[in-house]
Amino acid sequence: MDAAELTQLLTPAGTDLLDRTPSVSDGGEIVRVVSRLRAEGHDPALVAAVLTQAKLRQKARGKFGDFAARMLFTEAGLEQATRLQVAAQHAGRFAAAGLQRVADLGCGIGGDALAMAALDLDVTAVDRDEVTAAVATHNLAPWPNARVALGDAASFDLSTVDGVWMDPARRTSGHSDTRRLADPDDWSPSLDTVFAAATTTPTGVKLGPGIDRDLIPDTAEAQWTSVDREVVELALWFGPLARPGIRRAATVIGPHGIAELTGPADAEDVAVGPLGAYLYEPDGAVIRARLIGDLARSIDGRMLSEGIAYISSDQAVVTPFAQGFRVLDTMPLDVKRLAARLAADDIGTVEIKKRGVDVDPAEFRKRLRLRGRGRVTLVLTRLEGRHTAVLCERLTDVVG
Repeated sequence: MDAAELTQLLTPAGTDLLDRTPSVSDGGEIVRVVSRLRAEGHDPALVAAVLTQAKLRQKARGKFGDFAARMLFTEAGLEQATRLQVAAQHAGRFAAAGLQRVADLGCGIGGDALAMAALDLDVTAVDRDEVTAAVATHNLAPWPNARVALGDAASFDLSTVDGVWMDPARRTSGHSDTRRLADPDDWSPSLDTVFAAATTTPTGVKLGPGIDRDLIPDTAEAQWTSVDREVVELALWFGPLARPGIRRAATVIGPHGIAELTGPADAEDVAVGPLGAYLYEPDGAVIRARLIGDLARSIDGRMLSEGIAYISSDQAVVTPFAQGFRVLDTMPLDVKRLAARLAADDIGTVEIKKRGVDVDPAEFRKRLRLRGRGRVTLVLTRLEGRHTAVLCERLTDVVG
């Protein structure tokens, strides 16, 4: 979306037309909507802009729920926006720390600022891109305690606020077809600028979950968050926003609600031991936070192999921090022998998980030539130094 499209959308006629246009995703439905709007005499450029927003609103429901129905989006802004349920966790940190005036620097389309405003925090949202700032202004309009400023996050006067939330731009500029920037010096603001601010002001920082861990300062609480088993971010917390005695946290959000595993540092792994009756795959946030050892100890488990994030135990345990499987059998990782075994067991649906082996799951599944009616999970990994297939079934009574 460019400035001209946004200007059209923000006219009374544009907003009315957008509000009357249903969310669309099906190709045939899109054609019918376009035909109807053009038949009503609307400008083709406005129709195109409205249709793009309608599709983005539909896509945004997964992140923003019902709020998406009145928000505006850019393609890149939606992709990079924080999910509302995660943004609510960020806002709660500032509220719990008693920080009333908060700056959201690099606010994007305003997802985090929205959550802060909803908790009655006084929010100043800043973005350097004119279109993005205008979109954020629209999205934050219902909250009188939120305002948007066009400007550079690096030059913001931190003395005017009690705390700051930063989401450095880690992609090239633009509203679509952007690419990732690998060098933290190229981010906006740069990571050095972010960490310098954190030495003077209570600060929270949103980063990609795969960031080089050597870049994480010892003074920060590092919190990895997953939503429905997908690791979505790493947040770093400084000053009173960091919890005493906690330097590693894995926050797991899913059907069970919100659960958290924390520690004062990376957890020491447990010893490698034999495969037991049950196998557990830790949630990605637990793996990223390197709290696998603490999880294993909590379920009386042991590692299957050195450096491979699978845990085995002799008991079924309900935990939001791992997916659990009942072990049925083990076989050498030989596709022909596995295909014969699955055919004999009338297996037609296979979930494939792998760690520590070089296998393309999609290609491997094709070679199994599945035709049966049953289902099984294949865990492809290393056991006692050998490539092994573990035949399992999911534990339906284990959370997740």
